[in-house]
Amino acid sequence: MRVNIILLLVALCFGCSKPTPRRPINPKKSTTLLTETIKQAKEINSIENDKIAALIKKDTATNYIVSSNGFWYIYKTKIEEDLPKPKVGDDVVLTYNITDLNDSIIYSKEDLGIKKYKVDKEDFIPAIQTGIKLMKEGETITFVIPSYSAFGITGDGNKIGINTSIKSTVTLIKIN
Repeated sequence: MRVNIILLLVALCFGCSKPTPRRPINPKKSTTLLTETIKQAKEINSIENDKIAALIKKDTATNYIVSSNGFWYIYKTKIEEDLPKPKVGDDVVLTYNITDLNDSIIYSKEDLGIKKYKVDKEDFIPAIQTGIKLMKEGETITFVIPSYSAFGITGDGNKIGINTSIKSTVTLIKIN
């Protein structure tokens, strides 16, 4: 009986030891896909921002406003009256177009039609989602949008390619 107890205690002591993890046979330098992707995205964003900066510098007659959200804009029609601006959840009616940086039309206002949009509650071009909240009824703004605030690395799957900066002229018709 004593032998059985001693064997049981020995088994418990050695049975509870932690296994040592196995190390890879050929350890490689640690590079991750995420690190490489971030580096590549920063390079692409820098190139796009340089293109947009060159466009703005070339257009000396226009005073572009820089948004803290990564896009530029100019008022085509500005309302000086103290009117309300859209807030999150408001329904707005607007028209817009999409051009490339050289003003070649990608989608015209007629192609896109009148858009009814619930502010920040529906999927839309990110920069325009933010830009709409700068507008008053009746105003028209042209937004210059880098790809990371537009259609990004996928494009729109049709006419807008990957990593393509765009311009969009938006007219806010009505705030409901």
